Amino acid sequence: MNNAAPAPARTRGRPRGNPPTRESIVSAARTLFLERGYRGTTLRAVAGAAEVDPALIAYHFGSKKGLFADVMQFQCANALAVDDVLAGDPATLPDRLIDAVTDLWEDADFLQLTAQGEEAAEVIREYLERELLARLVEFLGGRDATARATAVVTILGGLIYTRYLNPLPTPAALTPSETRHILTPALRAALAPRPHTAATIRAGRRGSPTSR
Repeated sequence: MNNAAPAPARTRGRPRGNPPTRESIVSAARTLFLERGYRGTTLRAVAGAAEVDPALIAYHFGSKKGLFADVMQFQCANALAVDDVLAGDPATLPDRLIDAVTDLWEDADFLQLTAQGEEAAEVIREYLERELLARLVEFLGGRDATARATAVVTILGGLIYTRYLNPLPTPAALTPSETRHILTPALRAALAPRPHTAATIRAGRRGSPTSR
């Protein structure tokens, strides 16, 4: 008589014990997105490459779009690590910001990922807005922090657009070192605190809710 307990049925969704990490799924997805493009990559193919149940991908990322966003953001976070960029001497912050952007965008794999349609453009917009802009506002502090952070992100966004997304011949021909040399003064000016003149104080009063 066989008294052995029956083997437990395989469950779908989130596994128990020691489940595969999100990073392993993101790594497998990144490889496939680079090989096949966004439209040519299926969640079933990613699950096969990562050796996980497809339901696990749905649990962690929701959809292929969500998974692609994580792949892009993982790449951004590795190269454009906001905490590392903001740490250090404030006098050299403009140099570190430009170096972080050019280091990220000079990477051939990342540039290939950014060419994969509106999905990539949306991720880049969200990263600049939610990560870089928000963190800069927090880092700078003060009543003019949002204006200063917005100026910085606008300059960096212009660099990304004119050098990588829709390159103009002159910006695209610059080396990263030349790009840093040209844009550092503009970033330094953008980061500088705004003087509170009488005109700006009056403008602020006119725009305040209590003035209406």
